[in-house]
Amino acid sequence: MSSTLAGAFGIAALFVAALALVFAIQALRAQSGAPKTTQKLPATPVPAPQPQVEPQFQEPQKPGTVKSELRRLSKELEDARSELRETLQHLAVVRYDAYGDMGGRLSWSMALLDDNGDGVVLTSINSRNDARSYAKEVSGFESDSKLSPEEEEAIETLRKEASPALGDPDHQ
Repeated sequence: MSSTLAGAFGIAALFVAALALVFAIQALRAQSGAPKTTQKLPATPVPAPQPQVEPQFQEPQKPGTVKSELRRLSKELEDARSELRETLQHLAVVRYDAYGDMGGRLSWSMALLDDNGDGVVLTSINSRNDARSYAKEVSGFESDSKLSPEEEEAIETLRKEASPALGDPDHQ
């Protein structure tokens, strides 16, 4: 048997095993959620639970069904996307020579921003005798502090990258 055929059988077996695991989990959930017939009724009457109104008039789904799992996963995905929009995930670095007597472009400005243009711009200016570092807050691609041309260039690079995403309805 060739290694390609063996690999294909291995992948197929892995897929079948994963599918069996999903069905086993659904069966366990359905079994644990089923009411037991041997339970005794309480001595005092319990008021009937009030039905919950589902948003957008959706039919209530049993836990463990494919539809309810898809709804739950969709909600979790949207929550994760919302949190991701507020993380410092966009980066732009501008390297330059801050002083004419020194080569190698050892000075740099780096913008770290989230999807809303909020974050920080970090700058390190290096000379032969010392190095200085600066951090400036950025909000909405703007800063209250005076920015150097290199810092503005780093922020502008990220603003241009964000422009197509800001028009994307899934990105909002």
